[in-house]
Amino acid sequence: MNAIERVAAYMHEHALTLVTAESCTAGLIAATLADVAGAGSLLDCAFVVYSPQAKMRCLGVTPATLARHNLTSEPVAREMALGASRQSPALIAISNTGVTDSVDDDIPAGTQCYAWVFKAGQADAAPAIYAETRRFSGNRNGIRLASARYALQRLVEYHAELTGKPKPR
Repeated sequence: MNAIERVAAYMHEHALTLVTAESCTAGLIAATLADVAGAGSLLDCAFVVYSPQAKMRCLGVTPATLARHNLTSEPVAREMALGASRQSPALIAISNTGVTDSVDDDIPAGTQCYAWVFKAGQADAAPAIYAETRRFSGNRNGIRLASARYALQRLVEYHAELTGKPKPR
């Protein structure tokens, strides 16, 4: 069993469903999970939002957050994940925004920002939110694939941490 199959097995075992909000990975997080048999019961939907306008229109990312923090930032990733979570009954939302090529001297190539939103059991309870930035090396598509796999693997780690359940080996 490979790493993504273990993610899918964990999600099945814990009855977890996923919505993604993807920029740099352009749907690759959802597609990577969809490669596993039985993924239809794990995925609700995926938002691919490349432009700032799409992030605002589809997910409710605020112009102020974009202006203050840049597209490649954890605050933007948080707003993307929260927006996707509001649009979906899925229990978990993952977002990704980043760069694969060096287009800005301040943001190195391979920089990827993520957020994971875990809905609590009650509708009015605040969700748990995790965010982080990671840098990958390699070519454009290698970075995107590594980023997608990382996002899914961290879903398991954060869920296990949040619930006190053991991580699968």
